[in-house]
Amino acid sequence: MIFINRYFHPDISATSQMVSNLAFELARSGANVNVVTSRLRYDDPAIKLPAHEVIGGVTIHRVWTSRFGRASTLGRLCDYLTFYMTAPLKVWLLATRGDVIVVKTDPPMISVPVMVAARLRGARLVNWLQDLFPEVAKGLGMGLGGPVGIGFLTWLRNRSLCAAQANVVLGARMQALVAQHASPARIHVIPNWSPTSDIAPLPRASNPLTIQWHIKDSFVVGYSGNFGRAHELGIVLGAAEKLGHRREIVFLFIGEGNQKESLHQEVARRGLINVLFKPYQSTDQLKYSLTLPDVHLVSLKPALEGLIVPSKFYSSIAAGRPVIFIGDADGEIAREVGRGKCGVTVAPGDAAALATTIERLCDDAAACSQMGANARAMFESEFTQAIAIEKWRAVLREVQS
Repeated sequence: MIFINRYFHPDISATSQMVSNLAFELARSGANVNVVTSRLRYDDPAIKLPAHEVIGGVTIHRVWTSRFGRASTLGRLCDYLTFYMTAPLKVWLLATRGDVIVVKTDPPMISVPVMVAARLRGARLVNWLQDLFPEVAKGLGMGLGGPVGIGFLTWLRNRSLCAAQANVVLGARMQALVAQHASPARIHVIPNWSPTSDIAPLPRASNPLTIQWHIKDSFVVGYSGNFGRAHELGIVLGAAEKLGHRREIVFLFIGEGNQKESLHQEVARRGLINVLFKPYQSTDQLKYSLTLPDVHLVSLKPALEGLIVPSKFYSSIAAGRPVIFIGDADGEIAREVGRGKCGVTVAPGDAAALATTIERLCDDAAACSQMGANARAMFESEFTQAIAIEKWRAVLREVQS
């Protein structure tokens, strides 16, 4: 079995954690697992990981790519292009007839050249769709050569969907979109999961970060993950400004992404003293950083509904914390929040409503606690790593049969 993703352990980005969890679990069960990835770290492109190593029974093949990182669009494109060339070649060298090749969507469209390698080797392709490209790019306003360019990329992507023995998607809305292009019988819904089983409700007094980060007596509103263009984050600063008079309410941003610099600049411009930034936390620290907030923020622009499902939702409910979803009231996460009675949905751009919701949860400890308990109960019954891994085993058994 071969997994392909641009990042893998010890990288701690979201896609890396999902692939790493699944690969290590399968290897522990005796499967022969190989991973084709880059030598890069999402959070630090200067770090060069070894080209080949075996960890936890997983054989890791790290191919050469350029090392520009995420600082510029051109540099990121170069990193993509070099991975498009070297990763499928490595897959072609590794694969044998009947092998299962599971390809993620980082970088976008990597399934297309991997499809060719799989076909040449007589291997079986499984697409693990974290997003739908080029629809995501179109939703974010990227040109991609206009309708002709987008149409051609969509045609290529659809070829890889149709060629796959299975397409694994994250939610019902994504399932419906993929079913327009590929056989519904080969589409499987497996949501993402919390990256570590260590994430569980933790009393504030037992969390060392409250002292280290000087927020022991604060009501913490947390956003943890990627500060990408798919997420509505300006509204959060608007709410922070409106709640400036509530000195006990602190807004905590943990992570990286292309919005981070502009967020820093806007915080300085507005003179906000109730906003705190921290970098990505290592896996062993997630049990503290994700249980530190009293409420978690999850966001997705409505134009991207069905194309992306924010995985931070699952870590948030694992921590036993209420979720405020900023996005479409009929979206995937909004439906889960309502079904689980574990939070509130706020419309994008409505900073006043977000501020009011945060203030209400701060002032009503009982309601906040009940939503948190509902969140944890929902997580344990539907979204644990063990549940997701078992669903993956079933898909892989079907593909191999």
